Amino acid sequence: MAVKKGDKVKIDYTGTFEDGTVFDSSEKHGKPLEFEVGSGNIIKGLDNAIVGMEKGIEKDVKIPPAEAYGDHNPSMLKKVPKAQFPPDKEVKAGMMLRLQSPDGQQIPVKVAEVTETEVTLDLNHPLAGKTLNFKVKVVELA
Repeated sequence: MAVKKGDKVKIDYTGTFEDGTVFDSSEKHGKPLEFEVGSGNIIKGLDNAIVGMEKGIEKDVKIPPAEAYGDHNPSMLKKVPKAQFPPDKEVKAGMMLRLQSPDGQQIPVKVAEVTETEVTLDLNHPLAGKTLNFKVKVVELA
């Protein structure tokens, strides 16, 4: 029986970058990823790749940025006065920070650049602009 939109599935997966570095896997989470196909709860490219698969079959999928987390958007770079950061904590380019949105959600942001007076924060998703590779296997289909 082939997977179709609306089916509930559990998948085992390993996600890697182009250089083979693993960025996520179901093994890391200790259980398969469970979701409804076509519901928009996972990235579009992976959601689409699951359609037509059968239980027990493994597949390699390459997902371009447009079907993953989008392209890197330069307008998502925000300059913030350095004075807004605690003086006892050194802020460096490349480090990850967590900001809190008005509704209380934690948002991961990357420090893109630090000058004497400003800190440039990159509010893009950390995987924006990246081609993602997945090895995926449907382990349950309901």
